[in-house]
Amino acid sequence: IYPDAVKIGMVSSSELISVIAERLKFYKSQNIVVDPVMVATSGSELLKNDAIQTLIDELLPIATVVTPNIPEAEVLSGEKIYNKDDMQNVAKSIGDKYGCAVLLKGGHSINDANDLLYSDGCFKWFEGKRINNPNTHGTGCTLSSAIASNLAKGLPLEVSIQNAKDYISSALSAMLDLGKDSGPMNHAFKMM
Repeated sequence: IYPDAVKIGMVSSSELISVIAERLKFYKSQNIVVDPVMVATSGSELLKNDAIQTLIDELLPIATVVTPNIPEAEVLSGEKIYNKDDMQNVAKSIGDKYGCAVLLKGGHSINDANDLLYSDGCFKWFEGKRINNPNTHGTGCTLSSAIASNLAKGLPLEVSIQNAKDYISSALSAMLDLGKDSGPMNHAFKMM
């Protein structure tokens, strides 16, 4: 069974990133979604510099779309983001440099959960509303996985992103409360 989409999340080392990139090229994989998990919500760095550079050099050029949050986009671009104009400049910079679409997630205090897509020289904002739910653990991973799932169905990128954002909003709105601190959202909200 040949995969119709691939989602790459946090990869811990430069060596693993190189192997993943080589195999994706070997199999001529399509619909590659890269969630560059480099900086935790707390601000802690999760990857060493050599792994970040390998991700930039080997994975981004073969990605269909990369889905950085604000701190990750700052690392990828080397630029700071303070407002929506900065988001546009950075998304364009990353997309033009690496030849992939960029979905810059705006949920890190820049705006009200609005995400920016830069693809083929065009910008599109995906409006979101901040949902007052402290259980947001894994939202970035879930978003990128949902985008890949929609791409695997053969849907266009913009539709895949909108469907994924709608899914996240519904999962957060279900107000699941598990564990301590920031728990997960309710991925199974439709079964309730």
